[in-house]
Amino acid sequence: MKFARLTAVGVILFTALWIGSGYLRSSTPTPPPARMSEAERPPFRVLVENVKVETHARRLALTGRTQSDQRVLVSARTNGIVKRLAVKRGAVVQPGDLIAELSDEAREAKVSEAKARLSQRAAELDARQQLAQRGNFPTLNLEQLRAEKEAAEASLASAEAELARTRITAPISGIVNELPVEMGQGVQMGATIADLIAPDPMLAVTEVPERRLAGLRLGDPATLKLVTGETREGRISFIARRPSGQTRTYRVDVTFANGDGAIADGSAAEVLLTLAPVAASRVPRSALTFSPEGQLGLRIVDEGDIVRFRPVELVDDETTHLWVTGLEQGMRLSTRGQDFIREGQKVEPVTSVEALAKP
Repeated sequence: MKFARLTAVGVILFTALWIGSGYLRSSTPTPPPARMSEAERPPFRVLVENVKVETHARRLALTGRTQSDQRVLVSARTNGIVKRLAVKRGAVVQPGDLIAELSDEAREAKVSEAKARLSQRAAELDARQQLAQRGNFPTLNLEQLRAEKEAAEASLASAEAELARTRITAPISGIVNELPVEMGQGVQMGATIADLIAPDPMLAVTEVPERRLAGLRLGDPATLKLVTGETREGRISFIARRPSGQTRTYRVDVTFANGDGAIADGSAAEVLLTLAPVAASRVPRSALTFSPEGQLGLRIVDEGDIVRFRPVELVDDETTHLWVTGLEQGMRLSTRGQDFIREGQKVEPVTSVEALAKP
């Protein structure tokens, strides 16, 4: 029993001494590990590639619609009743082809009357001239007879023109798109008889923002992509000089061939315009970043391996790359690791992924 008590007292004393030794050691402060200075720290490794500046023809993709280069609303030039329709909707006509004919409303009788009057005036003038040659008629009166004959000729021409107006003909080559009149329908001067559309050439009409207008020139090539998947080539034929009042964009027309008439008027289309070429650089999309001020740009590494920020402007857009201006030939562009560095920092530039992965 006595031995057991001594053993317990010994264990307690040993535990107290062990715990106390920990407090004694902890009272002596352990100095913190020395921090590595900026100069002693190894530079951060970044992947770079040399910048190439080359001429790039920019392409601008816009939505548009097709439109006939020529569209004419054929109107009645006189009053009358439609007594004949010579064409149907969808018919192809040439200049001078008859479209419709109106009732003459005694116009033929007026022509006959004018012809008879002219014949009478001509006979009178001829007879009086013969008398005047023999001295039996005053020559001063001949001028009045000549004036009466000329008036008769004018009346005949007017009557014939009025009769000709009853025949409504096609002024252009095209397709009859609309025929809004029927047989027996009364029409007045100015009423629409037919709507003609010339399918060739065709226009692709689009709207271009003001900031893109400077790169367009008359005659520049353009590509038209229809909703059917068909592609046509054309050239810019018109650039508006005043913007639209609502959108503040400028109308641009592209003329393209449509000899087969396969492309209809008013179809939706994508218009690809080729802008004036500029000196630009092709860079990875992932390399693009922003400065602390929010300016768009890229990080480059100068000759002293110091990181610099270079502002750029976008020129063209591809799936994985961008075309930008603002870089110079031979600059070292940071393409990987640029998100972990800052301007003014010294780095270790490498040109391969293998070197970037080395410890």
